Amino acid sequence: MSARRGASSKGPRLYEHRSEPLLPRDRFLWRLAAHVAVALAFVAGSLAIGMAGYATFEKLGWLDAFLNAAMLLGGMGPVEQPATRAGKLFAGLYALYAGLVFLIVAGIVFTPVLHRVMHRFHLGDEE
Repeated sequence: MSARRGASSKGPRLYEHRSEPLLPRDRFLWRLAAHVAVALAFVAGSLAIGMAGYATFEKLGWLDAFLNAAMLLGGMGPVEQPATRAGKLFAGLYALYAGLVFLIVAGIVFTPVLHRVMHRFHLGDEE
């Protein structure tokens, strides 16, 4: 274990320990921006997977594939009803995946905010 209180011997931590001071606002905003960037990259990758699936299994054009994938990721449901068995299977699995994407992205974005709230809540506990 490191000599610093609360430090881990497994490498750098992403968040400060509750015994450490609250992160300054500008550094917190950079942390939040980094989390939003990761979330956007995850959504973009998920959108690409959906577009490729709709283009492959339903033979939709890229614009229609984008529309269907985006609507599923947004929680609205598909625009085009799948016509092939493979398309129906893909659409069902992608709909389940899209629900998980929503939860994962919410977790990625709100983690630094919740950490800051909890850190601020515990600041007075050390005395």
